[in-house]
Amino acid sequence: MSNAALRDKLREIISEVSEVDEIPDEAPFEELGIDSMMAIEIVAEVERTYKLSIPEDELREMTHFEAVYDLVRRKLEAAADAAE
Repeated sequence: MSNAALRDKLREIISEVSEVDEIPDEAPFEELGIDSMMAIEIVAEVERTYKLSIPEDELREMTHFEAVYDLVRRKLEAAADAAE
């Protein structure tokens, strides 16, 4: 999956769960009205979509889109490396 496709899909997931149309890269989720319950739903959907496990301590780091993207990208790259 390309980085652009990953970004697009993550924005789609976050937007669907939060009902926020525009998800800027650096805006804190709190400012977008995304609360902790929505964040948990977002993580659950990301885990289902990408077959990943995101521990609770990493969930706390996911405070804005760019942090979510970086974490998911790293986990997908690690999974791909492990599969080789």
